[in-house]
Amino acid sequence: MNHLGHGRFAGHSAGSFPKGAVHPLALELLERLNLPTQGLRSKSWDEFAMPFAPHLDFIITVCDNAAGEVCPIWPGHPMTAHWALPDPAAVEGSDEEKRAAFLDTLRALENRIRLLVSLPIEKLDRLKLQEELRAIGRSS
Repeated sequence: MNHLGHGRFAGHSAGSFPKGAVHPLALELLERLNLPTQGLRSKSWDEFAMPFAPHLDFIITVCDNAAGEVCPIWPGHPMTAHWALPDPAAVEGSDEEKRAAFLDTLRALENRIRLLVSLPIEKLDRLKLQEELRAIGRSS
Protein backbone atom coordinates (compact mmCIF):
# COMPACT_ATOMS: atom_id res chain seq x y z
CA MET A 1 0.00 0.00 0.00
CA ASN A 2 2.77 2.41 0.86
CA HIS A 3 4.58 1.66 -2.40
CA LEU A 4 1.56 1.70 -4.72
CA GLY A 5 -0.25 4.52 -2.90
CA HIS A 6 2.50 7.02 -3.80
CA GLY A 7 2.04 9.00 -0.57
CA ARG A 8 -1.73 9.15 -0.91
CA PHE A 9 -2.13 6.21 1.48
CA ALA A 10 -0.25 5.02 4.54
CA GLY A 11 -0.50 1.28 4.98
CA HIS A 12 -0.05 -0.58 8.25
CA SER A 13 -0.01 -4.29 8.91
CA ALA A 14 -0.98 -6.18 12.03
CA GLY A 15 -2.53 -9.43 13.08
CA SER A 16 -4.74 -10.95 15.72
CA PHE A 17 -2.03 -13.37 16.87
CA PRO A 18 1.36 -11.95 15.86
CA LYS A 19 4.19 -14.46 15.73
CA GLY A 20 6.82 -12.07 17.08
CA ALA A 21 8.77 -11.72 13.82
CA VAL A 22 8.01 -10.98 10.19
CA HIS A 23 8.07 -14.22 8.22
CA PRO A 24 11.54 -14.64 6.64
CA LEU A 25 10.06 -15.59 3.24
CA ALA A 26 7.96 -12.41 3.24
CA LEU A 27 11.06 -10.33 3.91
CA GLU A 28 13.02 -12.27 1.27
CA LEU A 29 10.34 -11.59 -1.34
CA LEU A 30 10.06 -7.89 -0.53
CA GLU A 31 13.84 -7.50 -0.72
CA ARG A 32 13.99 -9.42 -4.01
CA LEU A 33 11.43 -6.95 -5.43
CA ASN A 34 13.41 -3.99 -4.06
CA LEU A 35 10.59 -3.02 -1.71
CA PRO A 36 11.54 -1.49 1.64
CA THR A 37 11.69 -3.74 4.67
CA GLN A 38 13.24 -1.27 7.12
CA GLY A 39 11.19 -1.04 10.30
CA LEU A 40 8.83 -3.91 9.49
CA ARG A 41 7.86 -5.88 12.57
CA SER A 42 5.28 -8.33 13.78
CA LYS A 43 2.57 -6.52 15.74
CA SER A 44 -0.89 -6.97 17.16
CA TRP A 45 -3.87 -5.15 15.73
CA ASP A 46 -4.48 -3.98 19.30
CA GLU A 47 -1.82 -1.31 18.65
CA PHE A 48 -4.16 0.31 16.13
CA ALA A 49 -7.13 0.37 18.51
CA MET A 50 -5.28 2.50 21.07
CA PRO A 51 -6.01 6.22 21.47
CA PHE A 52 -2.49 7.23 20.30
CA ALA A 53 -2.61 5.03 17.16
CA PRO A 54 -2.55 6.48 13.64
CA HIS A 55 -5.94 7.45 12.20
CA LEU A 56 -7.28 4.64 10.02
CA ASP A 57 -9.75 5.19 7.18
CA PHE A 58 -9.91 1.56 6.06
CA ILE A 59 -9.43 -1.80 7.76
CA ILE A 60 -8.80 -4.64 5.32
CA THR A 61 -8.57 -8.16 6.71
CA VAL A 62 -6.89 -10.63 4.37
CA CYS A 63 -6.33 -14.07 5.82
CA ASP A 64 -9.10 -16.60 5.39
CA ASN A 65 -9.06 -17.28 9.14
CA ALA A 66 -9.45 -13.60 10.04
CA ALA A 67 -13.01 -13.20 8.74
CA GLY A 68 -14.59 -15.04 11.65
CA GLU A 69 -12.57 -13.41 14.42
CA VAL A 70 -13.85 -10.67 16.66
CA CYS A 71 -12.08 -7.44 15.76
CA PRO A 72 -11.33 -4.65 18.18
CA ILE A 73 -13.44 -1.50 18.18
CA TRP A 74 -11.59 0.82 15.84
CA PRO A 75 -11.37 4.50 16.77
CA GLY A 76 -12.93 6.77 14.16
CA HIS A 77 -15.14 4.02 12.70
CA PRO A 78 -13.07 3.22 9.60
CA MET A 79 -14.61 1.34 6.69
CA THR A 80 -13.94 -2.37 6.78
CA ALA A 81 -13.72 -5.06 4.15
CA HIS A 82 -12.48 -8.62 3.99
CA TRP A 83 -10.22 -9.58 1.11
CA ALA A 84 -9.95 -13.33 1.70
CA LEU A 85 -6.58 -14.79 0.82
CA PRO A 86 -4.94 -18.02 1.88
CA ASP A 87 -2.23 -17.48 4.49
CA PRO A 88 1.08 -18.18 2.71
CA ALA A 89 2.77 -18.84 6.07
CA ALA A 90 0.49 -21.85 6.53
CA VAL A 91 1.65 -23.57 3.32
CA GLU A 92 3.32 -26.93 3.80
CA GLY A 93 5.82 -28.23 1.30
CA SER A 94 9.18 -27.40 -0.20
CA ASP A 95 10.82 -24.00 0.15
CA GLU A 96 9.96 -23.30 -3.48
CA GLU A 97 6.28 -24.13 -2.87
CA LYS A 98 6.32 -21.80 0.13
CA ARG A 99 8.01 -19.03 -1.89
CA ALA A 100 5.39 -19.49 -4.62
CA ALA A 101 2.60 -19.11 -2.05
CA PHE A 102 4.08 -15.81 -0.82
CA LEU A 103 4.43 -14.58 -4.41
CA ASP A 104 0.82 -15.55 -5.23
CA THR A 105 -0.41 -13.66 -2.18
CA LEU A 106 1.70 -10.63 -3.03
CA ARG A 107 0.34 -10.58 -6.59
CA ALA A 108 -3.26 -10.85 -5.39
CA LEU A 109 -2.76 -8.05 -2.87
CA GLU A 110 -0.97 -5.93 -5.44
CA ASN A 111 -3.89 -6.28 -7.88
CA ARG A 112 -6.43 -5.38 -5.22
CA ILE A 113 -4.38 -2.47 -3.90
CA ARG A 114 -4.04 -1.10 -7.45
CA LEU A 115 -7.84 -1.17 -7.70
CA LEU A 116 -8.19 0.61 -4.37
CA VAL A 117 -5.68 3.37 -5.10
CA SER A 118 -7.31 3.99 -8.51
CA LEU A 119 -10.72 4.70 -6.95
CA PRO A 120 -11.87 8.33 -7.09
CA ILE A 121 -12.27 8.26 -3.30
CA GLU A 122 -13.00 11.96 -2.97
CA LYS A 123 -15.92 11.63 -5.42
CA LEU A 124 -17.60 8.60 -3.80
CA ASP A 125 -20.05 8.79 -0.94
CA ARG A 126 -19.41 6.53 2.04
CA LEU A 127 -21.91 3.86 0.98
CA LYS A 128 -20.51 3.59 -2.57
CA LEU A 129 -16.94 3.55 -1.29
CA GLN A 130 -17.83 0.74 1.12
CA GLU A 131 -19.38 -1.22 -1.79
CA GLU A 132 -16.24 -0.71 -3.89
CA LEU A 133 -13.96 -1.84 -1.04
CA ARG A 134 -15.93 -5.05 -0.63
CA ALA A 135 -16.11 -5.64 -4.40
CA ILE A 136 -12.31 -5.38 -4.62
CA GLY A 137 -12.13 -8.25 -2.14
CA ARG A 138 -14.10 -10.42 -4.54
CA SER A 139 -11.73 -9.70 -7.45
CA SER A 140 -8.83 -11.96 -8.33
